[in-house]
Amino acid sequence: MKIRSMLLATVGFAAMLSGSALAQEGATVAFLMPDQASTRYEEHDYPGFKAEMAKLCPSCTVIYQNANADVALQQQQFNSVIAQGAKVVVLDPVDSAAAAALVEIAQSQDVKVIAYDRPIPDKAADYYVSFDNEGIGHAIAKSLVDHMKASGVPEGSGVLQINGSPTDAAAGLIRDGIHRGLKDSGYKTLAEFDTPEWAPPKAQEWAAGQITRFGAEIKGVVAANDGTGGGAIAAFKAAGVNPVPPVTGNDATIAALQLIISGDQYNTISKPSEIVAAAAANVAVTLLKGETPEAKTTLYNTPSELFVPAVVTAENIKAEIFDKGIQKPEDVCTGEYAEGCKKLGITN
Repeated sequence: MKIRSMLLATVGFAAMLSGSALAQEGATVAFLMPDQASTRYEEHDYPGFKAEMAKLCPSCTVIYQNANADVALQQQQFNSVIAQGAKVVVLDPVDSAAAAALVEIAQSQDVKVIAYDRPIPDKAADYYVSFDNEGIGHAIAKSLVDHMKASGVPEGSGVLQINGSPTDAAAGLIRDGIHRGLKDSGYKTLAEFDTPEWAPPKAQEWAAGQITRFGAEIKGVVAANDGTGGGAIAAFKAAGVNPVPPVTGNDATIAALQLIISGDQYNTISKPSEIVAAAAANVAVTLLKGETPEAKTTLYNTPSELFVPAVVTAENIKAEIFDKGIQKPEDVCTGEYAEGCKKLGITN
């Protein structure tokens, strides 16, 4: 009787393993990104995710969709990939609040959701993978404050704060980090703006209005990403301000790296999206196997892994970006930026 029970247990365990293997074999995984205002999703996030999935689960199918900042479109895409049999959806939401309903829909159908880059505060996803967004906001603000103090900008001087999209919970975390970085800095925030859809033209339009309003009182700009920072820089240039006051950024886009090389942007954040994308792929495959991915921390009641990025300025751009192979000199040091690259030792 005991032997028969052992045999039944063994058969049951083998069947469970077989079922787990089948769950992974040929499974469909969706990778849904929020917008095209940033080039990172097509250039880094999706290629990084697809490459890691190819290593971990060669037979898996990866569906990629980008919602182009349209909440309704993302909902359609979400419903569509579930209808196509996706067992795991990696979701970077256009609207973090609206995404709570998507998580609920998925989980009611035994579909796992990995919140990616932007958290979903109102409904716990199965996992959250991102860079430390509040840490990013604090780092870019503190870097700017330190630079202004080192440059002799007197206390009481004013800065502008340009946040990301008001519908993006990650933007809210970056905003909170900026507030923490500016607090007790001795500098005052002249005005603050939440940029709809992270759109650079909207950041530029707002910054232009503040330049008219405050003029030379503006001694620095804390912008939440490279697109909004680039918009602010364009506004200063259009207004004939020279030199442009130091402006922050985040994402280390090629355009931002070029602005740092030319001296128009002060800093950015190097966060190779492939790192987070690869982590999301690993979590996806773990979930497909029916296993529980390890939580490195918890955010909004969701097991999470948050990566710590690096602040990049002209002083360390060579070491952080080019020596590490994140970008190649031939892709960045083009045209008018060639001379600046020589001065910074990026090229000979």
